[in-house]
Amino acid sequence: MSVIVYLENWEGKFKKNTFEAAQYAAKTAAMMGTEAIGVTFGDLQDDASQLGKYGLSKVVNLKGGDFTEFNNYKLAAALKDVAAQNGGDTYIVSGTFNGKAVAPVLAVMTEAGLITNVTELPSSVAPLSVKRSVFSSKGFVSYSTDAANKIVVFIPNAVGVEEGEGSAEVIEGSVSIGDVPQTSVTETDRVKGKIPLPEAERVVSGGRGMKGPENWGMLEELADLLDAGTACSKPVSDMGWRPHTEHVGQTGIAINPDLYIAVGISGAIQHLAGVSNSKVIVVINSDAEAPFFKAADYGVVGDAFDVIPKLTAAVKKFKA
Repeated sequence: MSVIVYLENWEGKFKKNTFEAAQYAAKTAAMMGTEAIGVTFGDLQDDASQLGKYGLSKVVNLKGGDFTEFNNYKLAAALKDVAAQNGGDTYIVSGTFNGKAVAPVLAVMTEAGLITNVTELPSSVAPLSVKRSVFSSKGFVSYSTDAANKIVVFIPNAVGVEEGEGSAEVIEGSVSIGDVPQTSVTETDRVKGKIPLPEAERVVSGGRGMKGPENWGMLEELADLLDAGTACSKPVSDMGWRPHTEHVGQTGIAINPDLYIAVGISGAIQHLAGVSNSKVIVVINSDAEAPFFKAADYGVVGDAFDVIPKLTAAVKKFKA
C-alpha cells in the first residue's frame, strides 16, 4: 500500500514546507517497503519533477475549477480518490494552516486514525508509531495506530530537508470528488516582503521590553542581517505595536525555527507554548529572574537597547 502526501504550493511555487512533506512521506514509505506519491493542486509554475530529489516516485497534479480556490472538503475528497487509485492507506500532511484544515476532514472521509503535532519520523510502521507533542509542547508522547487508514500531521520544520538526486514522474490526474460542502474565498490578506513565520528558520521576536513600536527598527535590522522573520508577544500585538500576524504563542502562531531570539519577553507559559520547539532559544532581558531564562539555551542579562546594537555590529562584522 502506497503513501499519499499532500503537497502545498503557493501561487504555483513550492517552498521548504513542500519539500519537507515530500521527504517525510518518502522516508515513511521506505520504512513500509512501498512508494510515496505526491498530490499537488492547480497550475504550477515550479517543475514538480524536482520533488523526486526528496524521494517521491510520482506526483499527481490535479487541475480544474474545483481547485482554483482553497476548499478543504474538495482537497480531502481528491486525496481520498488518488489514494483509491494508487492503493494508498497512509497520508502525510504538513501542519500548516491549510494542512490542519484538510486533515480532519480527510480523517472523517476515510475513517482514518489521525495523529497530529508529530515531531519525528515514525519509530515503527507495524503498527504506525510516532512521537507527538502534548500539553502545549510541554511534553511528548508516543502514539500508535493500527487503523486501516492512517494520517500523520507533522509540525512544520520538525524534521528538516535534505536534497538528494532523482526525478519524479508527473501525471495530470483526474479525480471524482462527489458532493461536498461548498465554500468560497471572499478575501485574501497576504503579508508581503517578509519571511512567513511558520517557514522561518530564524526568528527575532520582541516584547514589552522594547517600550514602544518606534523602537522596532533595531530588531528589524538584526532580522534582515540574519535572514530572519520578525515576531512579537501577545501584549505587543494587543497594544497595536505590531500586527497580529507576528504574534507567536499558544493563541498565536506556533513556530519551530532553528534559532529564536527573544528580546524583552518575560516568557509566560502561553508564549513558551508557541516557541518551545525552537532548536536554539536565545533570551535577552534586563530582568535576571525572567521565566524565559529557564527555557533558554543562551541568555543575556542586559538592556536590549545596549545589547541589540552590539549584537547587530557583531553580526555585520562576521558577515563582512
